[in-house]
Amino acid sequence: MKTTSPPTASTANLRIVKRPSDERGRAEHGWLHSRFSFSFAEYHDPAHMGYRSLRVINDDFIEPGKGFGMHPHQSMEIFTYVIEGSLEHQDSMGNGRVIKAGEFQYMSAGSGVMHSEFNPSSDEQTHLLQIWIFPEKPGGEPRYADADPSSRRVTDGLTLLASPDGRDESMAMRQQAMIAFGDLGAGKSLEVSATVSPEGHFWIQMIQGELTIGEETFVAGDGGVIEGGNFSITANEASEFLLFELH
Repeated sequence: MKTTSPPTASTANLRIVKRPSDERGRAEHGWLHSRFSFSFAEYHDPAHMGYRSLRVINDDFIEPGKGFGMHPHQSMEIFTYVIEGSLEHQDSMGNGRVIKAGEFQYMSAGSGVMHSEFNPSSDEQTHLLQIWIFPEKPGGEPRYADADPSSRRVTDGLTLLASPDGRDESMAMRQQAMIAFGDLGAGKSLEVSATVSPEGHFWIQMIQGELTIGEETFVAGDGGVIEGGNFSITANEASEFLLFELH
């Protein structure tokens, strides 16, 4: 994905399908409060099984001292963006660290990996987005990376977090896809151009604020498909979001 300014994109050919926050699936486990953009675990909706290679976006709130015990994955690209609080990661590759708010974590499960994710705080809830993307090919050596992108964060624009080739200090992933963090001040706009495929296949996931894209307004927790090439994003108030471009 590319951005230019000022915005000039036409919305005439855009297809936008919003997934409102309050229509998402949900699960309440006492220690875990989840909202599912796509079918996951006991929540199954044939109309929402993912979008292209994007399979999972879970909006999770983890209570203090709780988390996901050691469990296996394979052939999946797994990303975590911590919104509030912190997350303690351990895996069978020997990695272990605490991911803090604003940081981004990547684990390519490859041929198989075990990991656990816990809220290490005794009094603070952890809020995160858990993201799964299918890899281009199954298997491969498992790998792990994490980063604090704050030093290169783009004000009123997009900061690339993951890409197929690790460009612009992003994490190299095993799929023709791109993930960017969006930060727009109130009244600011940006134009997004497709780079992965000429048709343009995007998913937006709101973190906070309010945005307008075409005729749709997106607020915290909303997500949605954006297709048809270039488009403009305008912030009605200070906003943060994740933007995915998918093959």
